Amino acid sequence: MAKTASIFARVEPEIKDQAEAVLNKLGIPMSNAVNIFLRQVVLHNGLPFEVKMTNNKPLGYGDLTTEEFNTEIEKGFNDLRAGRVVPADKVAERITKEYGHEL
Repeated sequence: MAKTASIFARVEPEIKDQAEAVLNKLGIPMSNAVNIFLRQVVLHNGLPFEVKMTNNKPLGYGDLTTEEFNTEIEKGFNDLRAGRVVPADKVAERITKEYGHEL
């Protein structure tokens, strides 16, 4: 069947870039990944994964295993090395907005 329909979707640029990086490593173009997803929706007659609400609270040190904590610290170091940094005042604003906690 010829691919003749187009889909236009707005996504967060950072998520798009991260997804493209993963897909590039797999050798899968974004359009093929979207096509795979849509085929799975049809096959499952719904989303092909579980969708849940999060508790929307930031993780605390006590919520993590040692391995999870080390993974999060490594992610932070990788972000620093890559220049993905945010000023502290912007972080505080986001925490206040998303979690209702003043810093």
